[in-house]
Amino acid sequence: MKVLVATKNQGKIEGAKRALENYFTDIEISGIPVESNVSEQPVNDEIYLGAKNRVKNLKKYAQENNIKADLYLSIESGIDNTLGKWMITNIAAIEDDKGFESWGTGPSFPVPDRLAQDVIDTNLSEVMNKIFDKDDERHNKGGGIQMLTHDKISRIDITEMAFVMALTKYINGESWR
Repeated sequence: MKVLVATKNQGKIEGAKRALENYFTDIEISGIPVESNVSEQPVNDEIYLGAKNRVKNLKKYAQENNIKADLYLSIESGIDNTLGKWMITNIAAIEDDKGFESWGTGPSFPVPDRLAQDVIDTNLSEVMNKIFDKDDERHNKGGGIQMLTHDKISRIDITEMAFVMALTKYINGESWR
């Protein structure tokens, strides 16, 4: 199975690979960075829109470069308050070579109200750098979530979970479509 992921981020690629390996064999996965066409720090609906745009842009890139794939994947992270509290949410989007799409979210984690506007104005990474002063450690390890969970959950883990959720419409066939 040939899979393209809309990123060069190795943690996100590894999370996608782990998710796919739960259900498929012989996976060939490649990362290609493409634009999300949303804010650098997506807010609310921009998170899903960014993930969807990345898949669209990835498919366009593949077509223009004569690259064939079975699945096109992306993941977008952003700040969301649709449930009344600020949190960081990851939304995964998947589309197959026939145009069938699915999406899913990974676990979300809270953002203190006092920091939400700073995250929106800059991005989560910059805010965490100011608070924890551990940029290299965070980027070389498992992302900000690994720091916040004291090494219990990594960016790879939450990416894998989001992609597993998005795969539910694929692995259950017509029963869940």
